Amino acid sequence: MAVSRFAYVRNFELPDPLLPGTFIVVRLDGQSFHRFSEVHAFAKPNDERALRLLDHAATDLMDQFSDIVLAFGESDEYSFLLRKSASLFNRREAKILSTLTSHFTASVVFRWSTYFGNTPLQYPPTFDGRIILYPSIREVRDYFSWRQADTHVNNLYNTVFWALVQQGGQSTSEAHATLKGTQSKDKHELLFSRFNINYNSIDARFRKGSVLVRDSQPASTTDASDAAPSVPTDAAISKKSKAKIKPAVVVLHCDIIKDEFWDGRPDILAG
Repeated sequence: MAVSRFAYVRNFELPDPLLPGTFIVVRLDGQSFHRFSEVHAFAKPNDERALRLLDHAATDLMDQFSDIVLAFGESDEYSFLLRKSASLFNRREAKILSTLTSHFTASVVFRWSTYFGNTPLQYPPTFDGRIILYPSIREVRDYFSWRQADTHVNNLYNTVFWALVQQGGQSTSEAHATLKGTQSKDKHELLFSRFNINYNSIDARFRKGSVLVRDSQPASTTDASDAAPSVPTDAAISKKSKAKIKPAVVVLHCDIIKDEFWDGRPDILAG
């Protein structure tokens, strides 16, 4: 009786289903990560340890939720694409957003020592999240093209900026002033002429971001049931000839703006 008496409070919970038949993008972004990177002495302009840590956390998320078919990471930001037919948590917005955000954050904390060794975690990182729905393949591709273009713009600026500070002896204010109003070609020229750095030779991880997709790899282990009998039968031979396929999440650093990436992986945008 007591349960029924108080159960009316559930009527105040608002339903929040996401529009069906649309692609779901969940974007997670570090909260006050500039301060976090300063406190933990991240290398500038890019800290590979931190980037690999976030890649690992994103991989954990994709391993846990099969509806995620693609992820893209740059700096302290990660975007996850859920298939159009995703039914995760009955497409409840708050449930999807809160679960993915907390799972990703927890993985970053859990994996910290793997990448930062004896550097203690001074305080836990936090991430905010948002969900965007896209009706068609065109918007999805344009979204991820936008994020990768943003990666290039930000990394080019930061690479030149920190070269001016670390190698050119400028203050941060002077470096910002030097770069004010410069175009992409100007930054390339400045890097090469003053510091002998060819931007295009910099690690693709920094220039293009991290792209996580599912790939099929042969299973690395077998169990006793797969062992062939002492006298092979036709069924046993047929079974043994079929390789086990195990989906795995792989991290790439490639162009996702051009058609080649998408044409080679049509399953990502399949309904």
